[in-house]
Order: sequence, then structure tokens, then C-alpha cells
Amino acid sequence: MKPRVYIDTSVIGGYFDDEFSNWSKKLIEQILSGELIALISDITIDEILDAPKNVQAILEQILKSKNRELLIADDECKELADSYILEGAVSEKFHEDALHIAIATIHAATVLTSWNFKHIVNLNRIRQYNSVNIKKGYSFLEIRCPRDIIKEDDYE
Repeated sequence: MKPRVYIDTSVIGGYFDDEFSNWSKKLIEQILSGELIALISDITIDEILDAPKNVQAILEQILKSKNRELLIADDECKELADSYILEGAVSEKFHEDALHIAIATIHAATVLTSWNFKHIVNLNRIRQYNSVNIKKGYSFLEIRCPRDIIKEDDYE
């Protein structure tokens, strides 16, 4: 079974960022080649609508691929995101970050990937998110940056 990788907005935007482009490009190449399945949420799509055209074009490539699943932030996702906020994993100001985590959790992503080191790929927050997940009967969610997900032989 192919890994199902939830991709947040920062990974797609990272395609054009000098610091992150190498790994974002390789991750997206692995999706387009069929090695990975991209999980794309309506939240990510909404956030990309305000991005530059070149970033929107990368999302369009992923959406046209057969190696993707579209996910919706339904009421269950919103309730779980609210639980993260109530438990102090992240503040209400970053509700969309909590929604990314909730959507990936509820849809059983193999891993969530992000370049957001402040609110998502952060050891203390990951522990808090997963503590809530376990309390609520959900599975543990792996959260990693793209650099940690791509195959080792793909490193330069």
C-alpha cells in the first residue's frame, strides 16, 4: 500500500522557496510518479487560492494527478481541531493549522508533512496533538517535514 501523505500549504509553497524547494520538489515528484498518494484538503485549496500563480500551478498538477485524494473539513474535523485548541496545543488564532492536523488524523494519513515548524512540525505540539487524538479515540499521527519523508537515496 502506498503511503498517504497529507500535504499542507507550506509544502506546496516550499516548491519555490530557496530553503525548502529541494525537498518539496522531490516529494511532489514522488506523488506525480505514483510512489505516494497526496491527501489534499479543502483548507489547503482555499489557502492556495491567495498564493502566487506559480504556487497555484503546482497544486493544479497534484489535483490533476490520479495519485491524490481530496478531503473535506467536516464537523468531526472541526470538533477535533477545537479540542486541540481547548487542550492548548495551539491557540484559536491558528485554527486552520489545527484543522490540518484534524483532517489528517480523521482520514488516517500515513503522515502529515509541513514546513510550519512553529505550529505543526514541533515536538511539543506533536505530543499535544497526539495526546488529544488518543484521548478522543483516534490514532497517533506522524508529523514530519518533507525532508524526513522522501527516500534517502533522493538526497543530494
